[in-house]
Amino acid sequence: MRISFIVAKSENNVIGVRNKLPWHLKDDLQNFKKLTMGHHILMGRKTFESIGKPLPGRMSFVISSEQRPNSDQVFWFNSIFRAIKQAERNGETELFIIGGEKIFKYALSLVDRIYLTEVKGDVEGDTYFPQLSLKNWKKISEQHFSKNADNDYDFTFQVLDRK
Repeated sequence: MRISFIVAKSENNVIGVRNKLPWHLKDDLQNFKKLTMGHHILMGRKTFESIGKPLPGRMSFVISSEQRPNSDQVFWFNSIFRAIKQAERNGETELFIIGGEKIFKYALSLVDRIYLTEVKGDVEGDTYFPQLSLKNWKKISEQHFSKNADNDYDFTFQVLDRK
């Protein structure tokens, strides 16, 4: 099973502000949906609460120190490793880790691929993606998007595989 990050970050590594995305990028949201549909997504409690509901067509694994009851689409774990093992038992082929800051930092050494949206410019925020050493990653693809009515910023979408 491949373990992947899927993340949008600014050039100064901001990924959030007050538990929300600090931008609206319609093309990126559509790409997120296309890539994650039918897969398991793993996130921290704050990320789950910021989304507000389970995302349709995906199994949500939420990491939290406080246990909550599971539902059809949402399973709670107190360990990233337990969640990964459950995804493997479920036959998942690619587990997507979608945030937040603590989960990204903790899981960076476990990841095989990063679907990285880099928003052009420095953005104010209070939640950050860990600093990436690109010497450990090989760029597989890159696509550029321009600011328009649907996208607040210019951005690039890259796929990076661990070397």
